[in-house]
Parts: sequence; C-alpha cells; structure tokens
Amino acid sequence: MTQALPQTSLYDRDFVAWCDDAVAKLKAGQLAEIDLENLIEEIEGLAGRDRREVRSRLDVLLAHLLKRIYVENFADWRGWENTIHEQRRELRILLEQSPSLRNHFIQSFDSSWQSALGNLRINYPEVQFPDIWPFSREIEALLSERFWQQ
Repeated sequence: MTQALPQTSLYDRDFVAWCDDAVAKLKAGQLAEIDLENLIEEIEGLAGRDRREVRSRLDVLLAHLLKRIYVENFADWRGWENTIHEQRRELRILLEQSPSLRNHFIQSFDSSWQSALGNLRINYPEVQFPDIWPFSREIEALLSERFWQQ
C-alpha cells in the first residue's frame, strides 16, 4: 500500500506565484477563493517589517549623531555624516509612505536611545556621552538638524 504524500499549498511551494494568484483573485472579486489565513499573516508581517525598519534606522541615526557630536575623530566625521544623511532620507521615505509610523518613531525613541548609547559607551569608553538626549526629540528636528553645529 502506498502512502499519499501530503499536499503542499501554493503558498508553501512558490511564494511569488501565491502573491500573483492572490492579487488576481482579489482583482477578479473571487474573495471566497483567497487563502485568507496566509494573506492576513503576510499583511501583518508587512506592517511589522516597516516598524522594525523604523526602529533599526532610528538606532543607527542616534548612534551616528552621538558619534558625530561627541567623538573627536575628524577622519570619521564625513562617513558619520553620510550615514546620518542616509538614515534620515530613508526614515523620511518610510514616514511619507506610512504617516502612522510617526507614532512608532516617537514611541521607539527611548529604547533606540538606550540601545545606541549602550553600544557607544562600550565602543568609546573614553567619551563622555550624556545620559539623556540633550536636543529636540521632534521628528523634524531629528531628521534635519545638524546638532553638532549647535
């Protein structure tokens, strides 16, 4: 007697084909034929991905702002400024595409600050970094001001 092999769904076999199929069914109004469970999971994943990206870019931005403001290593300043510019640009794009991420940006500030500060204190033990962020926490300020020139 032969055993039947378990059937795998299109979602498990070919994700891109599954996406194309789901889009085609949505466009055709074939809602009953949609793989709803996986569709919900993927949509939730997209929102989570964007939240993680905001947090990650904010971590990097704050770390490089701190380095540029407090670390007296002239040779690295240009590279740090380039990274600051890149993180700011990408954060602006994310916030323009999804304005609701502004709330996540604000809510993530304290944990991003602690993460950046902790890592920098390990990597630059000779530098006196402040315990609290001494500048504006406003999104527009964080995405534009040259705090090192103040």
